[in-house]
This record gives sequence, C-alpha cells and structure tokens, in this order.
Amino acid sequence: MIFGVPTLISWISSIMTLEPGDLIFTGTPSGVGPMNDGDVVEVTVEGIGCLRNTVIASEVLFDKQPVGAPS
Repeated sequence: MIFGVPTLISWISSIMTLEPGDLIFTGTPSGVGPMNDGDVVEVTVEGIGCLRNTVIASEVLFDKQPVGAPS
C-alpha cells in the first residue's frame, strides 16, 4: 500500500464522518483475479483480529430492464 491505514483513516475522516461498520476499500494489487465460489477472503487487523468470509455464488438479484421500461 502506498499510504498506511492511519493516513487513510485520517484523510477519509477529514472529508466525511466514518461510522461504526463503515468499510474502507483500498483497491487490488495487480495480478489478482476475480473471486470464485468457494474462495476464502480474509482481512486481518493487528490487535483486533481476523474477519474471514467464504465467497458463495448467487443469482443476480436485480431486473436487467431499466426501471419503468415496458416489459
């Protein structure tokens, strides 16, 4: 990462209010591909712990027609 976590939090909180539960996404390093069903995603914060989630494929949950378009 170009900037450390404290720098990112400081900059973001200078332009908006961060609330409990907010997530800060910092991007993806080159060479990382798409996530697939069954992949495990882990985020570790030193002194706090590890959040681990398994990717589960799901159906598209939205209609592909624009809102108000004739059917």
